[in-house]
Amino acid sequence: MKPASWTYAEAFVAEDDVLASARSRAEEVGVSPVSPGAGAALRFLASVLDARAVVEIGTGTGVSGLWLLRGMRADGVLTTVDIEAEHQRLAKETFGEAGVPANRARTIAGAGLDVLPRLTDGHYDMVFCDGDKREYAEYLTEALRLLRPGGVVAFDNALWHDKVADPAQRDEETVAIRDLGRSIADNDSLVSVLLPVGDGLVCAKKIWSPEA
Repeated sequence: MKPASWTYAEAFVAEDDVLASARSRAEEVGVSPVSPGAGAALRFLASVLDARAVVEIGTGTGVSGLWLLRGMRADGVLTTVDIEAEHQRLAKETFGEAGVPANRARTIAGAGLDVLPRLTDGHYDMVFCDGDKREYAEYLTEALRLLRPGGVVAFDNALWHDKVADPAQRDEETVAIRDLGRSIADNDSLVSVLLPVGDGLVCAKKIWSPEA
């Protein structure tokens, strides 16, 4: 894809002033939020799923969370997890500026792998992961337990700064993301796609089965 086309696609769904402010906060605290294109894709997925319950690993300053909330049902609840309580405070500011009722965003401060096991099996329509890349495989295991049949899991940074496609790149995070992609693609219980938006967004639908 030519750079001009990528830029055009990323800007296809425009961000408003609330998201711009959230991005400014992210820059101040050293957080890398999802790109506008990835955010629009998350909103689209949440909308198609008519999502009532979504889990997010990696709250940041609320950029991805706001995109998700804008795609969810009006009574939907986002459960968002981050190890940094200060980031979640900033995310609450973002949600408040957007007019999101406080009861629609449940923030939990803690590590993803500590919090996810405490959440309810089969209760969630969507799980979005943007936490520690080295833990992506474990996030997938937890997500498949948490999702209802037909639910979707999505992972940001699936291309990881163009490293994943380069077999010569063997650092721990790149290998973890590359292995995750293979695991998803090879899993017969999932329908998957890798979207070249932002830094890559790999998504997988949990296929319904009588045993699920």
